[in-house]
Amino acid sequence: MDVAQIIANRSGTDIITCDVTTQVSTAVQLLANKRIGALPVMRDGMLVGIFSERDVLYRLAEEGEICLSRSVGDIMTDTPITIDPSTRVDEALGLMTRRRIRHLPVIENGALLAFISIGDLVKSRIDEVEREAEAIRTYIQTA
Repeated sequence: MDVAQIIANRSGTDIITCDVTTQVSTAVQLLANKRIGALPVMRDGMLVGIFSERDVLYRLAEEGEICLSRSVGDIMTDTPITIDPSTRVDEALGLMTRRRIRHLPVIENGALLAFISIGDLVKSRIDEVEREAEAIRTYIQTA
């Protein structure tokens, strides 16, 4: 299964993003209100980074609460790791494990199509394993 199948029913307009100039405290509030762990960071419609809970924690530990008044662009993870829709789910999971990340932007022709989490990928694998198990049960019962 590839990532395109996971995001097939999603709309790019449903992606929650923030601008590089957004104040960190505002972005933190957005993460909390939406109960999400990261945001794609945009500048002029282009992905330029990812702002995550980890970014906030590391900066709070280094600087204290003064970081909350800075812009997301100052503390985000820049040069984000991205994938394209044809990436296989197991490849994406491997990439996330190796790079110790929990979110991946899905990019096609320079445009942000989706923003997937490790939870999205794990759920798709579980669904796939359950479908395979059901097919085996059905085969055994009819054999």
